[in-house]
Amino acid sequence: METAKGKRTKKTLLYAVLGFWAVVNIFPIYWMITFSLKSNAEIFGENIIGLPKEWIWSNYSAALTTGNMGLYFFNSFIVTGTTIALTSIVSLMATYALTRLVWKGSKMVNNMFMLGLTVPIHAAILPVFILLRNLKMTNSYQALIIPYTAFALAMAIMICGSFIENIPRELEEAACIDGASVYGIFFRIILPLMKPALATIAIFTFLQAWNELMFAVIFISDSKFRTLTVGIQTLSGSYTTEWGPIGAALVIATLPTLVLYAVMSGKIQKSLMAGAVKG
Repeated sequence: METAKGKRTKKTLLYAVLGFWAVVNIFPIYWMITFSLKSNAEIFGENIIGLPKEWIWSNYSAALTTGNMGLYFFNSFIVTGTTIALTSIVSLMATYALTRLVWKGSKMVNNMFMLGLTVPIHAAILPVFILLRNLKMTNSYQALIIPYTAFALAMAIMICGSFIENIPRELEEAACIDGASVYGIFFRIILPLMKPALATIAIFTFLQAWNELMFAVIFISDSKFRTLTVGIQTLSGSYTTEWGPIGAALVIATLPTLVLYAVMSGKIQKSLMAGAVKG
């Protein structure tokens, strides 16, 4: 049997490793925040990773006004929020139809959705661009919302499918005996139990849509529809670049991701555990 001293040593080593790993993961956030509050002279001088000698909060106002980050943030919010809503609604209803309802061709349709996991999103840039151009949908929110939703559905349906299999069918059968319709069963029984899965879908879809760059660069040329990822690129000048406002823009773009994960991390863990346990 292990002695008490041996257990304490292992525990200490474990905490040391976890502490080191936490520092490695937190350091980029710390560096980005301090970077956003420095001048060019300090960024490229001797104080690269230290706290700013002079805290330049005006970098944030410059990013929001001169860099037009406020408009780009709003555009990203509209595109990402709509994409999450559409992906969640369509994936939930499609998963319920594919896993609970009996109809001819359900397996083939499910396999077609799963094929979407094998297609990289940027491998379809040219055909999607031609389609959007022919439909006269470039330079609009729809030019990003529709492709983002289409490419997010495969992962969302897979997450919902693994989760819904753990919901006992007896609940639906009891509701059916009580006279509930298919829609009543879905909205009153299935939907409330799928909240952890919805949180997971929201996180994955958010990361995909919020951080995507190539579609936003190619499909949007009008500045009033630009998203944050494209807007940050425009802060880089042709001859000189103020890096402080760029750092501030990066902080603004990263903050929603941190907040969303902090709010939904518990439900995500519950969803992953539920999807991993069968029966």
